Amino acid sequence: MPLTPLDIHNKEFTRGFRGYDEDEVNEFLDQVIKDYEMTIREKKDLQEKVEQLNEKLGHFTNIETTLNNSILIAQETAEELKGNATKESKLIIKEAEKNADRIINEALNKSRRISMDVEELKKQAKIFRTRLKMLVEAQLELVDTDDWEELFNEDFSQELEVAAEKES
Repeated sequence: MPLTPLDIHNKEFTRGFRGYDEDEVNEFLDQVIKDYEMTIREKKDLQEKVEQLNEKLGHFTNIETTLNNSILIAQETAEELKGNATKESKLIIKEAEKNADRIINEALNKSRRISMDVEELKKQAKIFRTRLKMLVEAQLELVDTDDWEELFNEDFSQELEVAAEKES
């Protein structure tokens, strides 16, 4: 057990023949008591500071633990969000590919129908042209016939007079 200033103060030394000077020893003991009291106070102050610093250290350790947990949670959340975004982007790409395939197929089908319609229209145009040509040729044959010459040569004036007399 450490000495206290009171222990030092109350210490009695045995006297011997030709011993130390009592006043000198007492002054030295007084100085030792003062230094010892100062050391005890400093020790007490340092212990209080250590306790305060330990409390702060505990507080900061709690904050550090909380921050580390928060960082871990944030990293996990970021990874989860990244994974979800990757999944969602893959789904969007698949859907876009399906839509693109559907649009391409519809366009190909429409193109085929249009090609078939164009071919059908070409056939109908050829048929129409052939019929029109035949009709025009038939009409030209009618115009070129000699029947027209006979019509121009006949005298219809007598027939008109007879018809007019009948009506009257």
